[in-house]
Amino acid sequence: MKTIVVIGEILVEIMADSVGDGFHQPIALTGPYPSGAPAIFIDQVAKLGQPCAIVSAVGDDDFGHLNLDRLRRDGVDVSSVRIDSDRPTGSAFVRYREDGSRDFVFNIRHSACGFLPHSSTTESALSDADHLHVMGSSLSSREFVALNVKSALSVKARGGTVSFDPNLRKETLATPGMRDAMMQILAATDLFLPSGEELTLLTEATDEIDAVRELLSMGMEAIVHKQGAAGVRYHDASRSIVAPAFQVEEIDPTGAGDCFGGAFTTLWLRGMETDAALKMACAAGALAVTRRGPMEGTSTLAELDEFIGTTKRLS
Repeated sequence: MKTIVVIGEILVEIMADSVGDGFHQPIALTGPYPSGAPAIFIDQVAKLGQPCAIVSAVGDDDFGHLNLDRLRRDGVDVSSVRIDSDRPTGSAFVRYREDGSRDFVFNIRHSACGFLPHSSTTESALSDADHLHVMGSSLSSREFVALNVKSALSVKARGGTVSFDPNLRKETLATPGMRDAMMQILAATDLFLPSGEELTLLTEATDEIDAVRELLSMGMEAIVHKQGAAGVRYHDASRSIVAPAFQVEEIDPTGAGDCFGGAFTTLWLRGMETDAALKMACAAGALAVTRRGPMEGTSTLAELDEFIGTTKRLS
């Protein structure tokens, strides 16, 4: 099977036990949970039995070893994760508000994963990749952007494939050189996985139909437009498919999109029929929101099959 590699942050998430606005006074917390969008994505890939690796860094601390133990246990190759003795593992403190929005306190840029890992194992992992998954959340510096661009072009030159989940804000694109770099990655993308308004974030077109045409004209094979509880819309050169979401009680939405992306990318690479792959990926995203903790919702194929057999889909 093809080996999937992702470059990006590994961190812990610590969650407030009560709903409220921010962290202005001492409150009860639960955690640490293994987290980081690339880490959640690649853990879901591993849970489906696909060869995979992550390029990142963690501190030589309990938070770092918590993540490494979890990723190893689920089958992720972590040999390209540098253990930094000088910087702590990244962290995110999160508290939900009454309306479902969230307040975060991050330590990523100055943590271990905020610095580019350089090692022979890193080069080996990237040179052995059949598929590179690029996450916009990991494009936090010029160095990380350059490594992702270089790796994407290298994978493509070897006949491999690239998927891209933009996970970007308009403000991020205002950073000098960022939009040009994103366009380089987009030009190398085979599978595009935007959420909501991200579909038109990098296009001249401002409506969905024209944006899809513009993106497909760049040479990508497929677009999977994630729309949360509204399901997903799939597009390729010959057809469009609407895949409804599953009806579940949401406990924690963090990581749902990463679980969806990890599942669909894996099944797409295996050549699974599109409708079936979309259903399985929607199940992965739905299962993720039913469990507290960003990585606690990653699922095996057997768990997804059982979930699909017992859960209704929204019309």
